[in-house]
Amino acid sequence: MKVSIITATYNSEKTIEDCLKSVLNQDYDSIEYIIIDGASTDDTLNIIEKFKQKHDNVISISEPDKGIYDALNKGIEKATGDVVGFLHSDDFFASNETISHIVEAFGTTKVDGVYGDLHYINSTNSDKIVRNWKSKPFSDKLLKQGWMPAHPTLFLKKKVYNTHGLFNIKFKIAADYDLMLRIFKDKKLHFNYLPEVITKMRVGGASNRSLKNIWLKTREDYMAVKGNNISHPALVICSKNLSKIPQLFKK
Repeated sequence: MKVSIITATYNSEKTIEDCLKSVLNQDYDSIEYIIIDGASTDDTLNIIEKFKQKHDNVISISEPDKGIYDALNKGIEKATGDVVGFLHSDDFFASNETISHIVEAFGTTKVDGVYGDLHYINSTNSDKIVRNWKSKPFSDKLLKQGWMPAHPTLFLKKKVYNTHGLFNIKFKIAADYDLMLRIFKDKKLHFNYLPEVITKMRVGGASNRSLKNIWLKTREDYMAVKGNNISHPALVICSKNLSKIPQLFKK
């Protein structure tokens, strides 16, 4: 099984090397690593080029884009793997065996997606866990409770994107939630929960960078729920936001 991992970058010189090493140190051999850069002006491209010279499975393009979701869409379209996953430029995998475990969790062709747990970590101290996002096995009723897996931990068969489309770039922050609602509503698809930490994510992402962004995220989440015809969208979003509170204490 070939796995395509996509990273979107823009002026990520401080963290991109850790991200690259996290992918390239995986013990699973069949990995295609696609980096979509938004025309960085710092040292990001030089760092990527250094790794490309040593690893022929690293593919990169650099050009202006319409934001992170546009960049991820380019990566999906370019991906040739059986399975597609993401690793943001500030993040890294929890271990060198993460992708091997994900491939094992796909098990049979009946599994269309695999997801796991996520740690939000301190931006300067990767050993300090700020928030522990522990997921659970999927069931239909969870959608109405505002539940979703942590998107950075979600790996999907490429055919799922062929069926359900790409990220809707009208959303600035919540396109991942909108896409997951589309996908998890499909009762023909089967998902496997892998009960281990997949990704370590540094705090300070777009959705939680400021009060303005938190409000925009909430507004877009509501639009995504309503647009996907989930009943009682206001209650769903309220439940979604409240469910995050315990994650701050379970470390």
